[in-house]
Amino acid sequence: MLTKGSSGNHLAGVLRSLVSKEHTVTIFSKKTTRPLQADITNLDLETGAFDLIVNYEKSDIDSYFHQGNLSFDIEVPPASDEETSEIYNFEKIKAKPLKKESGVYEIKCQITDELFAREARGAVRIPFILGMRAQANLEVYTNELLIKGRVRNLSTGGCMVDIALEDSLPLYVTQRLPSVTIEFPNGDYFHSPGGIRHMRPFGNEGHAAVGIEFVDVNHDMENALYRLVSESERESAYRAGIEGRGVSQSPVFIPRKKESGILKHDAHKSTEPANAPPMVKGVRSIARQLQAVLIFIKNWSTFPEETLYDCTDSLIYLVKQDRKALLYALSYLQDQPEWVRHAIQVAGSLADMIVLRDPYSPHLRETVAGTLMHTMGKPLLMSEKLPSLKANMTPPQKEILLGHVDKLLEKITALGWYPSKGCLDIIRDANELLDGSGYPAGKTADELSSLVKRVSVIKAVNKYTHGRNGVPPRTPLDAYRWVHENDALFDRTILIEYIQQYGLYPIGSLAKFSRGFLAWIMDIDNKGIPTQVHVVKNLTFIDTRIDIVLSSTDFMQIGRLVGIVSPNDYRVEHKH
Repeated sequence: MLTKGSSGNHLAGVLRSLVSKEHTVTIFSKKTTRPLQADITNLDLETGAFDLIVNYEKSDIDSYFHQGNLSFDIEVPPASDEETSEIYNFEKIKAKPLKKESGVYEIKCQITDELFAREARGAVRIPFILGMRAQANLEVYTNELLIKGRVRNLSTGGCMVDIALEDSLPLYVTQRLPSVTIEFPNGDYFHSPGGIRHMRPFGNEGHAAVGIEFVDVNHDMENALYRLVSESERESAYRAGIEGRGVSQSPVFIPRKKESGILKHDAHKSTEPANAPPMVKGVRSIARQLQAVLIFIKNWSTFPEETLYDCTDSLIYLVKQDRKALLYALSYLQDQPEWVRHAIQVAGSLADMIVLRDPYSPHLRETVAGTLMHTMGKPLLMSEKLPSLKANMTPPQKEILLGHVDKLLEKITALGWYPSKGCLDIIRDANELLDGSGYPAGKTADELSSLVKRVSVIKAVNKYTHGRNGVPPRTPLDAYRWVHENDALFDRTILIEYIQQYGLYPIGSLAKFSRGFLAWIMDIDNKGIPTQVHVVKNLTFIDTRIDIVLSSTDFMQIGRLVGIVSPNDYRVEHKH
């Protein structure tokens, strides 16, 4: 261990460095999938005391504490596209909640002066703080799937790796990894097999933290590991401002002259754009929570029902608050995993259609909950035979994927969760078709509820207006035409209602205008004609981004509406 000789609480100094920038504090607990947002105040650099201010309406805040301790993440967004998010987790902080007023808690916290934590197995865990970087490559299936991430802490027993939340889909606790490789900026490396000990969402959005234990480490790599841990301890102490014998910058964190690929690795850019509509935050929070539900059901023995219904109620609330704003916000899910994007967009459209017909429908909540869940069996099927849901699938892989409904039903039954009839109908029957050619049971029209038939139409339109498995997306008109021509599969009456409600230029679609401008449709009139757009590109200057909102009175600046186009064809996305 290093010998320190300076005063003050060094961990508090690290905390101050993080909170002095734009940041998000997220309190987490293994007992719940729902994180809490907090603000840090009254930080004392000498004693390490500080307060966390939390807005929380429920009475179970104690579920975030364990033996008087609290854990939280701090995420600092990247300052530029060349940088990555800085996330640091503070674990087992002494804390006591005080209820200040209704829905507001002040949590009194006390941080220790120990920069390096000692693990239960005796090893010292070194935090990678204030820009320390090392890349981790996790081989999930031998010669099949490699996940890249960023090391967040390291010990002689294991490490914690920050990966994109989407990349966590094939991982589960107790899983054996054929190889874990850690590469430092100067090119030094360590590798060994590994085992996953824990996993959870990490930071505010878009990340997962994977705790890995090194196993079967050979003698040479064991020596390398001890040296790299020692160098990491030295660097961490140096960056934290600890003075003393042996404290100096470590050469393993100095990049080679030829810039290493490690510095270019992006540990997943996250969060919604600064100028995004307010409702985008709510929609992306639902996406995060849905993925947290998946992590929970894969790795724990209970079903997080409360989180599912939090997502459900949030989506219904957003529909009732401003349906058009929600429809536009749903288009900001393009960067989410396909199963998440599809589930939330279909659930949002379904809620919208039901609320317009009957705002007090007794079936609304359970139907939306089932729709949010109905694709979750797909990531549960990932294995060596189905290593990814993103790549173009082979016929055998497509056949495996057809089992996703049964897989999900099997999983929730094993967890002892029994959904209501309305919720179960959607989970079980959303992929059935009127003529009996759907799956998993091949049910026909008279065996399907009216709500299942409605979900089926919404799913079909959503599926064909988004590219998947190498098939380019159709325009809304072409998707409508395809569903209409296949009236043996889908209810034509529901399709007509859908077209009347969303039109040929649905909110959230990308439109092309005659003067070469591309714009996202934000609003339409009763005839389905766009009345407000967000202009993002002029094809004359293809690499220049525009950020202008225009109403129909100003459309003369961009020309007449030509039609709906695919964002992928023009490399256009809602900027993150």
